[in-house]
Amino acid sequence: MSRLPAIAGLILAGGRGLRLGGRDKALVELAGRPLLAHVAARLKPQAAPLIISANGDPARFAAFGLAVLPDETGTFAGPLAGILAAMEHLAAGSAGAGLLLSAPTDCPFLPPDLAARLEAAMRETGAAVAFASSGGRDHPVIALWSLGLRDALRRALSHGRHGVMAFIVGQHHANVSWPTAPHDPFFNVNTPEDMAGAERIYQP
Repeated sequence: MSRLPAIAGLILAGGRGLRLGGRDKALVELAGRPLLAHVAARLKPQAAPLIISANGDPARFAAFGLAVLPDETGTFAGPLAGILAAMEHLAAGSAGAGLLLSAPTDCPFLPPDLAARLEAAMRETGAAVAFASSGGRDHPVIALWSLGLRDALRRALSHGRHGVMAFIVGQHHANVSWPTAPHDPFFNVNTPEDMAGAERIYQP
């Protein structure tokens, strides 16, 4: 089967970091660099262009040199709204991407084969979306999406259905699991304890 369309990347940076003292989670530093910088570095070899999904003042991300997209409307909430906004942006532009790789800003150790393995699963199964899992846990926001899903996604959000996994299981989907040794590649930072754990894992 032929290769699927080009892949763009989306960093979901909407977390308010309430368990990290209310700081903007994307800008919380790990080993002297913002979490967003770590995620962008992991995704850049795998997807282009990269887009940040975030509401509020986009100027706070100016140093990253990436497009910043707010949710399409104030009525939508959560990651699905950011994913839809990115899909609409790509569909209207000239990037040529037909797939969108999404990941949250609090997962600094994303695997280098993330896009490749999710894409392979989509090719093998004909799925419209493939998501990651590890250690028996699903990570639905870490996923590769066909832009052809945007109409279905818009309908779901317009009916108040914001759950990412609930949307995915309603589509033709695939799941790819990663090993958790020597560490979980989808380790996410939510608390000061998590940050301490990330500092122990981090290797430049």
